[in-house]
Amino acid sequence: MRIAVCDDCRNDALYLKSLLNGQSVTVYSDAESLLSDIAGGDTHYDLYLLDIYMGQSMNGIELAEKLRAVNKEAVICFISSSNAFYREAYDLYAVQYLLKPVQADALNRLLDRVSGNMAGNREKSISFKWRGQTGSIPYGNIVFISSSEHTIFIQCRDGSVQECKGKLSEMALRICGEVFLRCHQSFLVNMYHVDNLSGNELMALGYRIPVSRRYYAEVKRRYQEILFEEVE
Repeated sequence: MRIAVCDDCRNDALYLKSLLNGQSVTVYSDAESLLSDIAGGDTHYDLYLLDIYMGQSMNGIELAEKLRAVNKEAVICFISSSNAFYREAYDLYAVQYLLKPVQADALNRLLDRVSGNMAGNREKSISFKWRGQTGSIPYGNIVFISSSEHTIFIQCRDGSVQECKGKLSEMALRICGEVFLRCHQSFLVNMYHVDNLSGNELMALGYRIPVSRRYYAEVKRRYQEILFEEVE
């Protein structure tokens, strides 16, 4: 796993790096250096560990906002000596919030969770048949799935739509769980691509997806679970 650590306290950064033994870790002492590296698109990290209190021109919250602008799917964890920024972390879809001094077991749980999501998205895919041809699409490439009559439409991240014959209810039985949830009679959504839940509507990578009253409670629960998991 490739991990970026951004902390202007060298001792804290090196301590965190020592806990990440076995991972590919790059340490940044300021936000600007990290942003400069990823701006061109050639540098990518699977996980960003950001200190909130940095004495430079930009703090961790502001850095996270800029990371989100570059990569909506950036996996961000905040590191802080205070829990005062839980609300901001939640709003920025932080995967976790760790208090200093970071405990090894808490960090390992985070790594297990992130690596598990990465592996799951790589391994799982949806198979389809359409007009005599067969294929498969990885879960991570799918934003949502909709249906009309007996045709299923798979909306992909690249903007393409794959059609196939079938019933949405049967597909829901096969794939709904940790990644996909049914949010409407005619829609299944990849919860890891959801950017916002507002009223009876989800936003996922720019797409508006309806949420019916029947499925709202479960969608909200899973949405909040994915957005933020506090460490006790």
